[in-house]
Amino acid sequence: MLQGRLVRLRPVRETDLDAVYDAHVDIGNRGAFFPLGVKSEPAFRREFAQTGFWERTEGTLLITIDDGATLVGHIEFFRAVSYWDAFELSYQLYDERFAGRGYTTEAVQLLVDYLFATKKDEWIQLVIVPGNRASRRIAEKTGFTLEGTARGAFFNDGVSNDVLVYSLLRGDRRPWHEVDDTD
Repeated sequence: MLQGRLVRLRPVRETDLDAVYDAHVDIGNRGAFFPLGVKSEPAFRREFAQTGFWERTEGTLLITIDDGATLVGHIEFFRAVSYWDAFELSYQLYDERFAGRGYTTEAVQLLVDYLFATKKDEWIQLVIVPGNRASRRIAEKTGFTLEGTARGAFFNDGVSNDVLVYSLLRGDRRPWHEVDDTD
């Protein structure tokens, strides 16, 4: 479990499966920028039974508040390109009422620190549709650098979209570790 000021990240438990699957298939709640594909419930539960949604090179953690009582969303890491020594992060809030509160920003910070502390990989990336201003702001607040645009790389909702690729290297500045001397 990873604890921040606002959120706690924890593994998915069997008792969470109904709520997490309901969020997974609620396409209307995903917003305009999250992939629309869904897994069947048997495949979803089979994957959980086999891996607990946690393996060496990919994993999902729930974003919770209220000492873990309220599920806010999830954050995951995975290998986007099999031959890169890099992870990509993806996240989703399960309800619009959780947006704009800093929960996702802190979840990214916690998972970045965890991955750099426990994995040998030097690069973590975020892939963001240009119109997703909230995610672009998260990338900027957490010190990710804009690498460039991958044209037409993301097919979603019947359209091929450009995506912005942001990266953070192990040695890069992590703003949340900087001391604020203005207090």
